[in-house]
Amino acid sequence: MLQKVEICGVDTSGLPLLTAEESDALMRRLKEGDRAAREQFVVGNMRLVLSLVKRFWAKNANADDVFQAGCIGLLKAIDNFNVDLGVRFSTYAVPMILGEIKRYLRDGNSLRVSRSIRDTAYKVLKTREMLEEAHKEATIEKIAEAMQVREQEVVYALDAISDPVSLYEPVCNKSGDALLLMDQISDEKNNDEVWTEHAALAEAMEKLGERERRILRLRYFEGKTQTEISDEVGISQAQVSRLEKNAISEMRSSIACDG
Repeated sequence: MLQKVEICGVDTSGLPLLTAEESDALMRRLKEGDRAAREQFVVGNMRLVLSLVKRFWAKNANADDVFQAGCIGLLKAIDNFNVDLGVRFSTYAVPMILGEIKRYLRDGNSLRVSRSIRDTAYKVLKTREMLEEAHKEATIEKIAEAMQVREQEVVYALDAISDPVSLYEPVCNKSGDALLLMDQISDEKNNDEVWTEHAALAEAMEKLGERERRILRLRYFEGKTQTEISDEVGISQAQVSRLEKNAISEMRSSIACDG
């Protein structure tokens, strides 16, 4: 699958790359109802979807289906994006695209709960109901005591039948703007600044030549040494070092200009 060029009938090698100015202009036009601008914006952001889909290629899932799920996330991001947020669209779109892909993978690979565990869970629920009707505190400890089982069994049974909640599930809708569960959760490791940095790095790498991108992927994503890379790419270690330094310098300049 790693060699696949066409996904869902889309030639991924020929996907366009929008500049920040083009992206902003198209976003404002599509928000005004320009359908042509919307189509151009969608196609212009398919590279972003593709870059995220690649993370899940080791999951043995169908590439077309995962790509389609990512595109659904992209469309949701476009519909919900607020141009006055003060952040890049890619920063906003990445978590929504990832959420849609993960939801597809989760729903398509649901774990089956055994009959015995389900029976235990229903007995737990029945016992809790009986305790509450008797005006007693229905704690895990009390439920386990009433059922004459270990507390771990009660917890495991309840966890097995609980439905997972998506972070991208809307919890309320105010003035036409959906408020997602993730909006209510603070995560210092994944704030807007971190997402912006990741998105900026991805955009900067896309502007490099194929050989430079490959060297950086091998060096910083796969942890290979310059000597190992020189053997794999077929050039000298000195050339690898020079190309690596030039690529990093170009990326820094690109990010500085975009910022």
